[in-house]
Amino acid sequence: MDATMKWNGRMHFTATSDSGHDVILDADPSVGGDDQGSRPMELILEGLIGCTAMDVISIMRKKRQNVTGFEVTAHAERADKHPKVFTSIAIKYTFWGKEIDPKAVERSIELSEKIYCPAQAMLAPIIPINLTYEIIEA
Repeated sequence: MDATMKWNGRMHFTATSDSGHDVILDADPSVGGDDQGSRPMELILEGLIGCTAMDVISIMRKKRQNVTGFEVTAHAERADKHPKVFTSIAIKYTFWGKEIDPKAVERSIELSEKIYCPAQAMLAPIIPINLTYEIIEA
């Protein structure tokens, strides 16, 4: 996998990787940015939940669960001092649908956590990650 980060001036950058899609990065105006894109640490968190979300919904579909809506949210705590790394992450999976089996949800999340999600496999050994879920009958 390869990626390129092109500087567009001030703190504005465009990242492009193998897929050819661009991601815009920028900083807060208080540190010289124009607030025109995501922050790098936001992208790490979004990458983590994007990775696990794709795993979980794929597994749930294979399990023939009637999921009509799905959302993954995350909250990361950060260190107060530089380099301000993540110190903990809480991920919540929310499912909407009809008669969704909690065991199927738990197994799908477990498979993502333990086997399929490389982002989680990289981060979990160094950052506590708490996983929860909610099922809402639609």
